[in-house]
Amino acid sequence: MLSLYNSLSLTSFPSSGKALNNSFSLRFLPPNPNISRVSFLVRACCSSNSNVDSETDESSTQVISQQRYNYAGVRLEESVDTKSGKLRLDSWISSRITGISRARVQSSIRSGLVSVNGRTTDKVSQTVRAGDVVNCTISELQPLKAEAEDIPLDIVYEDEHVLVVNKPAHMVVHPAPGNATGTLVNGILNHCSLPEASFPNHGIIDEAEDVSDGEFSSISTGIHEASVRPGIVHRLDKGTSGLLVVAKDEHSHAHLAEQFKQHTIQRVYISLTCGVPSPTSGRVDIPIGRDLNNRIRMTAVAGPSNSGKARHAASRYKVIEILAGGGSALVEWRLETGRTHQIRAHAKYLGIPLLGDEVYGGTKNMALSLLQPKNASSFHGKILQLISGLERPCLHALTLGFKHPHTGEKIRFSCLPPADFAEILSGLHAISTEKLVNQEEVYH
Repeated sequence: MLSLYNSLSLTSFPSSGKALNNSFSLRFLPPNPNISRVSFLVRACCSSNSNVDSETDESSTQVISQQRYNYAGVRLEESVDTKSGKLRLDSWISSRITGISRARVQSSIRSGLVSVNGRTTDKVSQTVRAGDVVNCTISELQPLKAEAEDIPLDIVYEDEHVLVVNKPAHMVVHPAPGNATGTLVNGILNHCSLPEASFPNHGIIDEAEDVSDGEFSSISTGIHEASVRPGIVHRLDKGTSGLLVVAKDEHSHAHLAEQFKQHTIQRVYISLTCGVPSPTSGRVDIPIGRDLNNRIRMTAVAGPSNSGKARHAASRYKVIEILAGGGSALVEWRLETGRTHQIRAHAKYLGIPLLGDEVYGGTKNMALSLLQPKNASSFHGKILQLISGLERPCLHALTLGFKHPHTGEKIRFSCLPPADFAEILSGLHAISTEKLVNQEEVYH
């Protein structure tokens, strides 16, 4: 086992708590010239005090920053302008509201919220032609429900107010379309002896990393008298492993949410990258917004053109070790903000996508194209074997520190990367390594 792992430790937890299972102390298209009216009524989906960014021109078209809402109430009244002769209704509407899924449009049509030339239709495949007037209102998202499930949880720390959980890779944090069961929330409900929970269906991005600055995921139980309400304060991607704090009461949720908003939470991640960043340490201060070509991906957008489309995001990074002749690196990340897919988007911006991150360019072919030319042919078989086993982005939430919401005590936890991460790291390390940072500095 590498010394990196031996040097990690679990530190400073309240005497009243219990440490467990540890072996260590949107943008819209330009208005159609035939448009009669387009209005967008937006409801913030994450926080009752979230503000919607908008600009209003003389035709009352509002350009909304989609990141803060879930499309519910968006209204479209427009004449079809097409040279293709005819189009499916659902496809045409989807093309006019950038970023919305066709499934969401189809649900709105089936709900009777769409009319063509004044006649309501529930047929998603209805044909529309040039000159047809379409009226559409996007339906509300129904709250997602989660039931308690007996799912093993690796609980690092627990008291009556908070839980700190070591989330395994491949586990979704909370139910979402396509992931209704088997989530961390399902397991927490069982652990806290609560039968069901409901919370907003965001319906924008399938996976979200840490979300801060007022965008918090709040879970409320269906039992109003329940004294325990598990609340997801921040999130990790499905493929990301590591530490996550869960609030067990409203006071704790509000207190922790404020710490995330003020950026006082200590969060340290480690990753394996395709190539080595240059310089080997630095600060990435590049806003992050949704990739308009891929609704499940974010992108780092430099320059003034990103106004209204991206949000401030800052990450500090440093290389711990250069691995396998510079074909990869073990990189530490410290987050100043917590945007969706922040590390993954910033790593791609730096030209070092995470190993195994197919969404952001860290494909197996990319990894092999960097690793094999930099190492002797005798290692090519081993490299191929290691890379072929990649099933997720190599990203782990190593350290989490915060002020306890009730005692005010500063507590910090560290948790070793899981076996899949450790195996790839060890294999690359065995080929060659150049250490740039003392192992003891990684978690401080």
